[in-house]
Amino acid sequence: MGYAHPEVLVDTEWVVNHLKDPKVKIVEVDYDPSTAYFVWHIPGASLLTWKDHIRHPVRRDFVEPDQFARFMEERGISNDTTVVLYGDYNNWFAAYAFWVFKVYGHEDVRLLNGGRTKWAKENRPTCSGHQEPHYYREAGAKYVVKRVDWGSHRVYAWEILNRLNKGEVGKSLMLVDVRSPKEYTGEITAPPEYPNEHAQVGGHIPGAINIPWSLAVNPETGEFKSPDELRRLYEQYGITSDKEIVTYCRIAERASHTWFVLKYLLGYPSVRVYDGSWAEWGNMVGVPIKKGQEP
Repeated sequence: MGYAHPEVLVDTEWVVNHLKDPKVKIVEVDYDPSTAYFVWHIPGASLLTWKDHIRHPVRRDFVEPDQFARFMEERGISNDTTVVLYGDYNNWFAAYAFWVFKVYGHEDVRLLNGGRTKWAKENRPTCSGHQEPHYYREAGAKYVVKRVDWGSHRVYAWEILNRLNKGEVGKSLMLVDVRSPKEYTGEITAPPEYPNEHAQVGGHIPGAINIPWSLAVNPETGEFKSPDELRRLYEQYGITSDKEIVTYCRIAERASHTWFVLKYLLGYPSVRVYDGSWAEWGNMVGVPIKKGQEP
């Protein structure tokens, strides 16, 4: 058996063959473009950054639909455009953007399997330099967010707390903590590469199972593992398609990566992201927290 939705993945050769296709737009999604996009990027690729184009400019939330539509038009993207996302060397934020694209109802959005890692290893063509949005605005691009679907994609803290109080976590609801083992146990409160984005306390949500996001990819190429390998990985922890599943990490970028694997590569029908993740849970007063290796 192959991936449940192979159409959401493209390889490097496919991208090379569609670099000049007017119906396809390549978009790099970065946490820090100074270490990625501005150093080199795929020819013709536009840029979305987590802080400037996905996050709301004022509150802890996402850009409004009209802002999202404006960012799309600036990049020459219309509702019927095929959008291929790739990200800095682990594709975290590309998967995060994929999640937001689906929330806002974009039909044809895909991930470049392996992202920058695979592209660089194959010595594919690159460009460098700084591009401002108006440099790649294309006349005629029109975008309208026709629907917003947070309900089937997003989980809030109050819902998880309610399910914990009912004793459902670990039974009908499976929480998958995709952070590193040291974050899960509470030894550290943020990964070393993001020291300023930590919570006041460490640990994990009681009942959550630790399956680091990185186990789903080939460390050499950044590509997703085979369907059989992925099924074995998650099923050994009881993460099966008949259960309701919620993924979380620190701010949801790694959680979105695992969400993509479970929902689109394995075809699990009920997978959502707790995007508040540990940055929210580890800063809230009075919520239950567990330390150590056990769920």
